Amino acid sequence: MKHRKSLIILALGTAMALSLSGCGREDTNVKAGMEQIAALDYRAALQSFDAALEGGEDKELALRGKGIAYMGMSDYANAVSSFEEALENGGMFPSDTEKDINYYLATAQYKAGLKQEALETLNAVAGLEDKKSEVYFLRGGIEMELGQDQPAVEDLNLALHYADQSTEMTIRVYQVFEKNGKKDEGRMYLSNAIEQRLSTMSDYEKGVIYYYMEDYENARDNLEAYRATGKNDTETLLMLGKTYEQLGDSNYAAGLYEKYLKENDPDAVIWNQLGLCKLETKEYADALSAFNNGLAMENNVSVLQDLKFNQIVAYEYSGDFQKAASLMREYLMAYPDDTAAQREMEFLKTR
Repeated sequence: MKHRKSLIILALGTAMALSLSGCGREDTNVKAGMEQIAALDYRAALQSFDAALEGGEDKELALRGKGIAYMGMSDYANAVSSFEEALENGGMFPSDTEKDINYYLATAQYKAGLKQEALETLNAVAGLEDKKSEVYFLRGGIEMELGQDQPAVEDLNLALHYADQSTEMTIRVYQVFEKNGKKDEGRMYLSNAIEQRLSTMSDYEKGVIYYYMEDYENARDNLEAYRATGKNDTETLLMLGKTYEQLGDSNYAAGLYEKYLKENDPDAVIWNQLGLCKLETKEYADALSAFNNGLAMENNVSVLQDLKFNQIVAYEYSGDFQKAASLMREYLMAYPDDTAAQREMEFLKTR
């Protein structure tokens, strides 16, 4: 059974929405809901947006907020419905707000598996000024999944252009190629970044590029140099630990994660990665404990699916097939389109 490792994923905008209703009254519940989204408290945000709707606040913004909250909870069907209803309550002429909602709608459609619908939505907002790089990136990724390689490459190049050739976007473009079985083509973007922009990169950026180039020794050296300047944030620690894992030193990587968790606020992403290290070293009880700690955290949405899947792996590797099967049934109710989990369920049925 393959466990899950988190990748860089699409970032959702959580800009504060402070608006005035038709009678000039501040939309306080909408504002509260967006603050709760920023704090990753999506359930509370939904309650605030419902209160906004009941209180006669701006309906379009309240429904937009509900859609973003549903996306944070990975409830993409309800997100799509909320965004569509928000658009129905927009003005007669498309404004920046409607363009913004269409971008979120396309993202939710894609996540819900409605790729063609997402593509059609993105075609309508391709020139969205403040999200050009994200729109072209998402459209390029969908086009590649649909086998439309030429327009996909054109859009991904535009995404890089509008992102000022950033290291983060370079990695995301590479991952699109890798995901679609075009790893060698994707590596060209990494190679170009090293050849053309290495002197302007931070040690962290160099380390990340080298990591995805599978040059793990250079990745380690640059990430260690960055950490030596006092940087000990989650992203740095995570990349450094994953690099040591690739170098075959899962024990050292686990030690880095454990030290971080002792000295900093709990972090679900680090708990997940620690659990993966423990799986690698066959310390299944410790792995399960790490995944459970991550699942117990409130702000674990970005890695929740990984944690749930890896928890099942830990139970299976521990020999508790009954518990693993029970959890897998629950998992498939939440993530019915996960084909790997479907195959694993068939295996667990035989145990």
